[in-house]
Amino acid sequence: MIARPLALVTGGWRRVGGAIAERLALAGYDLALHAHSAKSFDDGVIAQLGAHGAAVHPLEADLCDPAAVEKLLPAAIAAAGRVPVLLVNCASVFHEDTALTIDGASLDAHFHVNFHAPLILTRALAVALANADAQGSVVQIVDQRINNPVPDQISYTLSKQALHASVRTMARSLAPRVRVNAVAPGLTLPTEHYDDAQWQRLAALMPLDRLSRPEDIADAVLHLAGAQATTGQTVFVDAGAHLEAYARDFLYLAR
Repeated sequence: MIARPLALVTGGWRRVGGAIAERLALAGYDLALHAHSAKSFDDGVIAQLGAHGAAVHPLEADLCDPAAVEKLLPAAIAAAGRVPVLLVNCASVFHEDTALTIDGASLDAHFHVNFHAPLILTRALAVALANADAQGSVVQIVDQRINNPVPDQISYTLSKQALHASVRTMARSLAPRVRVNAVAPGLTLPTEHYDDAQWQRLAALMPLDRLSRPEDIADAVLHLAGAQATTGQTVFVDAGAHLEAYARDFLYLAR
């Protein structure tokens, strides 16, 4: 029997990462799913993905810890018995700060998780694929605000802008063995800071008069995973938000 291809998804247990994991399982992938803490591992999620035929390998790693990042891909290979052919860097840190409150600790936290870890994992995958004489793909999850940044959450914004800037360079550097692309989501899932009325008003601010759904992002990831002639590209999945310039983060709009 031919083994299903393996995908490593960071932050793959919940929210957008969970939707990506489910879409990949439906498409025939086995999954190495990373979480910051083993507390996020969920037997219900494992059973649901297993119902789609996917073997699930839970992996714990603090992406702020360089040593833990270095161990993550070897752990995935050891658990699954083979090298992933797809890496989706979905895990992110997102905290409030501005140009007037930014400090070294905030920058370090955001850049370690949102920029350093994705690049180190991309490098590790490229080395592992070369050793296996195989080809693979990386999809970096960025943010639509890379096009028109807002003054809020500036450490987060800068880290995502840096990750976006790396996509073309890494794609050129790692071709032809590894394709590197990105998906830039827009406002997708509410937190406790939004109410239903604001959520509806925000949808009306989008050029497509709707918001992106986790499933939309997952579909874009799956497309890029299989798009053999595509590398160095960023696909915006944001209902057109990147076509507009918003004055603030969406949290502060349409209240």
